[in-house]
Amino acid sequence: MKFLIIILGLFFSSAQALELNKMSGYSTFSWDEGGSEIAAYDPTRSRIFVTNNLTKTVDVLSIANLPYTKKEISINPRVGVGGINSVAVSEKAGLLALAIEAENKQENGMVLFYNLATLKLAFGYSVGALPDNVAFTPDGKYALVANEGEPNDDYSIDPKGSVSIIDLNNWFVGPSKDRIRHIYFTRNGAPEGGRIVKPGATFEQDAEPEYIAVSGDSKHAYVSLQENNVIAKVNIEYGIVTDYFGLGYKDWSQSALDASNKDNRVNIQPWPVKGMYQPDTIVVVSKEINGEIYDYVLMANEGDAKDYDGFSEEVRVKDLTLDPSVFPNAEELQKSENLGRLKTTTAMGDANNDGFYEEIYGYGGRSFAIMDGNSGNIIYDSGNDIAVRTAFTGFFNWNEDAGSFDDRSDDKGAEPEAITVGDIDGKSYAFVGLERQGGIMMYDITGIIKPKFVGYFNGRNFFGDGTKMTGGDISPESLVFIPADKTPPAYRALNNSPLLIGAYELSGSTAVYQINN
Repeated sequence: MKFLIIILGLFFSSAQALELNKMSGYSTFSWDEGGSEIAAYDPTRSRIFVTNNLTKTVDVLSIANLPYTKKEISINPRVGVGGINSVAVSEKAGLLALAIEAENKQENGMVLFYNLATLKLAFGYSVGALPDNVAFTPDGKYALVANEGEPNDDYSIDPKGSVSIIDLNNWFVGPSKDRIRHIYFTRNGAPEGGRIVKPGATFEQDAEPEYIAVSGDSKHAYVSLQENNVIAKVNIEYGIVTDYFGLGYKDWSQSALDASNKDNRVNIQPWPVKGMYQPDTIVVVSKEINGEIYDYVLMANEGDAKDYDGFSEEVRVKDLTLDPSVFPNAEELQKSENLGRLKTTTAMGDANNDGFYEEIYGYGGRSFAIMDGNSGNIIYDSGNDIAVRTAFTGFFNWNEDAGSFDDRSDDKGAEPEAITVGDIDGKSYAFVGLERQGGIMMYDITGIIKPKFVGYFNGRNFFGDGTKMTGGDISPESLVFIPADKTPPAYRALNNSPLLIGAYELSGSTAVYQINN
């Protein structure tokens, strides 16, 4: 009991270091329609741009008069589109970018650029299949697009994943085919610590870029190949992949996780399981040390499987034939209240292809981690910190539904999905959004090697009904940090606090938080 009191004291005393207060919000009054997913901010005009896949538009929200958020207009591309997957803003270039998939996801999508001041369409480019993320370089000279290239459901068509690099120098002259380059992930096999998922596929065919983050000096881009458990490093000027960093696998026997949703309790303990990091959102923090620039890639380790009618790697541990020489207690392990319910893969674990699995792999690191952008080494991982801290709140591994305690333990836990960083009073902080659990974890990353937990906020009502709009803000898909000197002028005149924007996929809502230090 004394130990529990000490731990609870540490949790709540640490949580007071940084807190979020919801100032304002906007709702599309939609449920599970992608009404609010990816957000970007224009500080010059105090506008938030949020993708809305319910209407296949981008909602333009004004926060000039906080605490009020007002929808001004919606940007409608007025072309045959399958959905707007990403939006980005560049003050330097004066542009707003929209990444738009084709109605047939396996066909090439497009990126449209709008004049940020007038919101008039300026130009556009055809890119690869399923453009899932668009980002500008900090200097505004380039836009980069991660084209995921997902297969169709029967896996008869599988476009190559790619990255498009668009030169924006003198963009007002007009588009030119000479200004766009496409990069593919051509290599012989997966890098060590990474994987090829579909049997018989090349790495180039198997790679599905999920997210792009750009270094502070605008020279390098880091691309999350989520399913492959790989980060690719791109030289932007030359348009080439210079490194592939396999992220390796965390050993849950040396840490701990809750692997079952059938015991209806918090049961965080060591298990003989390897965890694939598989980051979704990534962000780069660049630091100058002794005149040299060092990149650190922060990763929200959500996890993802390839699961289609034509091919699926996903099974539960109870469906594997475990090697008895490695798992003499297989029958006990495979009970539903132990490891039996945990989702695993048939693509790895049977090294000699004899039908007996010597290793068990789970999806996602259930954590946030920091990778050295030069060496590819993971220099920090939060381990099971997210699980332990959310367990003490009484709301643990919930799904989007009310009363779904422990429901996601057999999947990917709280599912860290979104991440952003910002500086406050001389210190750097990371904000990590938990897609399923809901909520935002906050860490002081000033020391980069040893982040410190400083707070947790959750804006959902765990007993409410999301379908009836009583569940609060559920499922953060993206987060945007607004420094104090970039907040709306009227707000800044009264407050010196930065803001955080959260776009919530399932509840179709956008929230504006004041960050109090």
